[in-house]
Amino acid sequence: MRHYSNAAFLAACGLMVCVSSGSAQNPSADQIIRSLRPTAPSEVTRGIRPIAPSSDAPVAPRDTGRTAMPTAVPQGVTTPSQARPATPRPSVNLTVEFLSGSSELTPEAANSLDELGQALTSNDLAAYHFRVEGHTDTVGTREYNQRLSERRAESVLDYLVTKWKVDRSRVKPVGLGQDQPVVPTGPNVAEARNRRVTVVNLGT
Repeated sequence: MRHYSNAAFLAACGLMVCVSSGSAQNPSADQIIRSLRPTAPSEVTRGIRPIAPSSDAPVAPRDTGRTAMPTAVPQGVTTPSQARPATPRPSVNLTVEFLSGSSELTPEAANSLDELGQALTSNDLAAYHFRVEGHTDTVGTREYNQRLSERRAESVLDYLVTKWKVDRSRVKPVGLGQDQPVVPTGPNVAEARNRRVTVVNLGT
């Protein structure tokens, strides 16, 4: 790996999804499959949301001091007490190294994405659609990080399509810039854990 001074290393890593020699090992294809494979169908289905009653729905009686009879709920209407919060979708975080200020993948990045490509083309995950999210830390401007994360998410998709023949319609690239850190920091903080790619299972 190329050696950097402290300043050069921050310049190389500050605006990208990047790894250093001390970074944790990326998951294997089998580990990615286990992380992205739903354990129950409800994990990749839409959550139930309350539905507003129609204009002709019964209105609760005005408080007159007398005990009111229970108001019937129209059929097909979900009350707030019946609504369930949406279940988080299966996801996995990957560290993917890019060239400084660029969306060009390094050989280390290709190795990480080969594990992802193997997982997405496996029989376990072949039926599902995914979102690939690019994230950065807070070094640089918000606008620059947003554009860079979008280009890098596209690069990840291009690699998966070209090398692993993943159907492009199965994967949606999204750049989220610095807005969803796993480790909240102030501005211009080089935090390696926030420079990542997140893959989310969107369901079938």
